[in-house]
Amino acid sequence: MATLRQLEYLVTVVETGSFTHAAELLHVTQPALSHQIRALETSVGGALLERLPRSVRLTPMGRAMLPHARAALADAGRARAAARQAGGLESAELHVATLYSVTLGVLPAVLRAWLGRQPGRRVRLFEHRHADELAAAMAAGQADLAIGPPPAQWDGPIRHIGVEEFVVVVAPDDPLAASERREVDLAELAGRDWVHYAPGNGLAEVLDQACAAAGFQPRAAIRTEQSAAAPLLAAAGLGPALVPANSVPAGFAGRLLRPAPAVRRPLTAYTRTRPDPLAVDFTETVAEHACVFPEHIRALLPPGAASAG
Repeated sequence: MATLRQLEYLVTVVETGSFTHAAELLHVTQPALSHQIRALETSVGGALLERLPRSVRLTPMGRAMLPHARAALADAGRARAAARQAGGLESAELHVATLYSVTLGVLPAVLRAWLGRQPGRRVRLFEHRHADELAAAMAAGQADLAIGPPPAQWDGPIRHIGVEEFVVVVAPDDPLAASERREVDLAELAGRDWVHYAPGNGLAEVLDQACAAAGFQPRAAIRTEQSAAAPLLAAAGLGPALVPANSVPAGFAGRLLRPAPAVRRPLTAYTRTRPDPLAVDFTETVAEHACVFPEHIRALLPPGAASAG
């Protein structure tokens, strides 16, 4: 049977790409490290690593085992932390995996409410660009709880907690801003150059899918890696942008329009196993605040958008 130490050795060798560097990080001799890896390979019945002249490479068995090894180590770390918290030796820390755009829009009010409820709580955020990347990291045991779009083919508990409303952002001097209109048909923007997102950013798919439903492919004037930059670039006149409404910053100078048809993204909380009381309490706080827009956003949104979902 594999031990946690052997799994730690395997993960460290893979992450460093070298037995020598892994041994240095683990403070063991290289022969001792090699012995433990061989013992692990014996226990699973095959080679996990291919030794190359200057590096190592996972075998198919190794690739299959690696995410489970990482998950086991993460679970062991959380078990240790839970025991120390119960014994008063460590303050409660919740690990939350999410998307960059969710951190910008949904989580500030949630974190303020949750952390203010009880002194001593802490949160570690693990942020990802895409929902698939988030789900893969969660499956590997990265965090206690994930907040994001519904994951595909997920075996653990999932709770629907709200819906993100998207808006189209244009510059203050855009012709659309000069009118009294409160919404815009995306098909009207088919000939415009857009503020788009870099490939791999989940918001790029949201924009592409919304425009495809309107019968066109958005032409990018600029692509940004940073979700927070999109509304600012659109307000500067570089093209319309589709952004989560609650991610628009205070003091925003641009104009917000509701797309027709509405663009929304479901928001869920999910875990690998039954969530512990800390994760349940955080999820309740997310459900309470996820679709509550700050007043500066409510003032900019078209009627009804702030209460959608």
